[in-house]
Amino acid sequence: MNRIKFFSTLIACLALVQSANACTGITLNSKDGATIVARTIDWSGTEMNNIYSIVPRGHAQQSLLPDGKTGGLQFISLYGYVGMAVEQPEFVVDGTNEAGLSAALFYFPNYGEYKPYSEADKDISLADFQVVSWILSRFSTIDQVKEAINNVRIINIDPSASTVHWRITEPSGRQVVMEIVDGIPHFYENEIGVLANSPGFQWHMTNLNNYVNLHPGGAGPTDFGPITLRAFGSGSGFLGIPGDFTPPSRFVRAAFFKTYSLEQPTAYDTMQQAFHILNNFDVPLGVQFPVGRAPNNMPSATQWTVATDLKNMTIYYHTMYNRTIRSIDMKNINFATVPFQYHPLDTAKRQTIVPVQID
Repeated sequence: MNRIKFFSTLIACLALVQSANACTGITLNSKDGATIVARTIDWSGTEMNNIYSIVPRGHAQQSLLPDGKTGGLQFISLYGYVGMAVEQPEFVVDGTNEAGLSAALFYFPNYGEYKPYSEADKDISLADFQVVSWILSRFSTIDQVKEAINNVRIINIDPSASTVHWRITEPSGRQVVMEIVDGIPHFYENEIGVLANSPGFQWHMTNLNNYVNLHPGGAGPTDFGPITLRAFGSGSGFLGIPGDFTPPSRFVRAAFFKTYSLEQPTAYDTMQQAFHILNNFDVPLGVQFPVGRAPNNMPSATQWTVATDLKNMTIYYHTMYNRTIRSIDMKNINFATVPFQYHPLDTAKRQTIVPVQID
């Protein structure tokens, strides 16, 4: 795709998805010391070109600018990485580098604000959709990112599009959320291991206090005057947990589901657990639009889900077309020699079904 056509396509996609996104992220730890970062990618306005990129050491990139031309920050990969991208291979929204550092992008409409683009600063201007690629290319720790962030100016290539915020995770399990508000980067330690969209991360953490009554297991029985109230079934301790798909409600559900899920013995078990938890956040396409107004008929607004094992350096994913889990073993990639490449997440947009053999 030529640059002008690509830029037009990207702007159209950004315009569609900024009001129809519902990404949810969780982080789990296993008994054997692995950290699993997982998330959904939810865009209901249009089907994105969903791909994964393999980026070697020494790969050169340059940021796009608001006019659709390259000319922004140039950076060369010190670390190779694998990234899950949309539309173009450089627009990585979730990925991990060979040092084990993970970074991911989540939409953050109406609450973030970047500094306005300035032609005088174009050499240090970095498009927000290329920040994940920049982080994975250049850094191995969170502290390195925090030190370097003030040397770049993060911009929107479409000033009318939503801002985003980021989740950055080390193999140790340390995780921060980076949000740019009033043009200033803010980092928040994310001990709960959950992220959604707007409002800001600190607001979501405060909002959890509204659900202090929730607990795993059952509620009651409770004496109620002359009668006794009893739950209709198991799990009544979660009565009152919000069930809609707004970011505050998804954050609450994700926080409680992951906090009270059983710690698994191995990274592999924890990866599977992450997919099971995130199944609860799979968004049926029709629920985000008025009746009869859905713009397409994709299988789901949740276009793909990814879980990455930062200990064993393996990326797992499934898509709205094929929920068979596929894996990319980063240990088998020589990032010094592998060529830059990218591929669709689905080679065929069809569910893999294995017939049961009857003797």
